[in-house]
Amino acid sequence: MFLDSARVVVKAGDGGRGVISFRREAHVPRGGPDGGDGGKGGDVVFRVDPELGTLAEFRFAHEVAARSGGAGAGRKQTGKAGTDLVVRVPVGTLVVDEATGRTIADLVSPGEELVIARGGAAGKGNARFVSSTRRAPRIAEDGGKGERREIRLELKLLADVGLTGLPNAGKSTLLAALTSARPKIADYPFTTLVPNLGVARFDDRELVVADIPGLIEGASRGLGLGEEFLRHVERTRLLVHVVDAARPDPLADIATIDAELAAYGHGLAERPRIFALNKRDLPEAAAALPALEAALRSTGREPIAISAATRAGVLDLERRIFTLCPPRPAPAATTVSERRIAFAGGAQDFHVVRERDGFRVSGDRVERLAAGIDWESADATAYFHRQLARSGVERKLRALGVREGDTVRIGARELEWKEAPAQ
Repeated sequence: MFLDSARVVVKAGDGGRGVISFRREAHVPRGGPDGGDGGKGGDVVFRVDPELGTLAEFRFAHEVAARSGGAGAGRKQTGKAGTDLVVRVPVGTLVVDEATGRTIADLVSPGEELVIARGGAAGKGNARFVSSTRRAPRIAEDGGKGERREIRLELKLLADVGLTGLPNAGKSTLLAALTSARPKIADYPFTTLVPNLGVARFDDRELVVADIPGLIEGASRGLGLGEEFLRHVERTRLLVHVVDAARPDPLADIATIDAELAAYGHGLAERPRIFALNKRDLPEAAAALPALEAALRSTGREPIAISAATRAGVLDLERRIFTLCPPRPAPAATTVSERRIAFAGGAQDFHVVRERDGFRVSGDRVERLAAGIDWESADATAYFHRQLARSGVERKLRALGVREGDTVRIGARELEWKEAPAQ
């Protein structure tokens, strides 16, 4: 099944929590802290696979999630890291953030990898919080939450040449004549329901040719089958407008397609174009060709009369296509690059807001610490409050009017605000 658009929720794995643990062995009555760190959450990674031609793998997979990291353990054992989830996408996949509508990436290079959701950071165990004055910390961190994103994927075929025209103009027949592709062909409109690709070969060169489902008037506004496939000719270097020269008014047909390309935009109206006047083997077309060719040439357009069915004139058309699509410059030699990160940069460290019945502090690091420490420990509680002061959270709370006894919520934890005793 051809699928060229999909919406999917991607969820990276959460980080594993660090643990509070102390060494307990015979003859070691005062064993030190040995709580290990959690494991990092797995990333969700898009990898470009040249063997894929559609987004069909997302037909039923509307949500994909990587594994979370494991919790740490005593003896400074680190939790198992969550496995990255690698999702294959075809060459030419556009990645769009549903929340903002912003294009995140255009994946066109085979093997290219994009981290679309980063796994949560690993929580630190209490062995990490030992200091010269804090010998037995009952302090640890919860693991960070993995990123969650709603993504829209759009496939734009990578083709050198796009065949456009009204339904039943002969585009599929021409694709078969130019390439080794064998699309479904029949004598009725909308035979082509999905784009077809073929490779044309001439003088040791190759070009990728795309046959796009027929356009009708109003296609750029969503009518018929064409609008959803117009994006597949956005990347082409050349458009071949296939015209049924046997129809009553081929010039009107040409004007219809011109209007739809202009209305769709994306530079399609300005793209170099050849007009393949098809079905020249039919009497009606043969009679109309002289006037039709003259009319096109008078406006600076290039017509070539062909019969895709008998292949008459197809070689001339092929030569012209290859002339207008010269060899691309050889790409510079590149080494395998590291994975790109889609959403680079972190959010602000913390946010403090006043609520109807208290205050809310949010932020990855402060929430993880609040969830991990032992609140029965006076030393751990004092450490946490020092962190609030150092990070600026306390200053922000005071600016918002926090008072003794007010409720301060940090993640799932509710705390009662207490002022430090006067010195």
